Amino acid sequence: MSELLELKKRLAKILIKKSYKEGDFTLSSGQKSNYYFDCRQSSLNAEGSWLIGKIFNILLKDYSIKGVGGMTMGADPLVSATTVISHEMNKALDGLLVRKEAKGHGTKQFVEGLVNFSEGDQVAMLEDVITTGGSVLKACKRIEDVGLKIAVIAIILDREQGGREILEKEGYKVISIFTRNELVELGK
Repeated sequence: MSELLELKKRLAKILIKKSYKEGDFTLSSGQKSNYYFDCRQSSLNAEGSWLIGKIFNILLKDYSIKGVGGMTMGADPLVSATTVISHEMNKALDGLLVRKEAKGHGTKQFVEGLVNFSEGDQVAMLEDVITTGGSVLKACKRIEDVGLKIAVIAIILDREQGGREILEKEGYKVISIFTRNELVELGK
């Protein structure tokens, strides 16, 4: 069995146990769903965090990127895990965090971590789950507004509800660790 598949199976078990709930939910997009995925419960778990960082590094190894970024607060543990593991793997990736609102004092910026980047650098955007893609699309625009380029958007769970297609229509390449069916199957 490949290393990636083994890591995905381990992560799926943690995600199913800690982050995946079935029932009647309203998502941040306003859509109704018969399941909810709260990735922070797993990404803030020591093993879950390590697995997410390791898997993202494996998936991103063939991209010429300087770093990874994402919308705070959901992507904070994803960015941290991925940057730390990248250092262990001798392919250091720096991190960026995109604020929902501009900082109210000091530099009043939307993006944190820019000191580690130069204009034109390519980055990967990280996201825990996409439904419509609205949150990560906003983060991508803010990253582009500061002069960086988006090489790829990497997602833990693609709900397969149109988000990937919206992001691809905007010109972004999208990869995911799991779809819902893959997650449930590997998490058994």
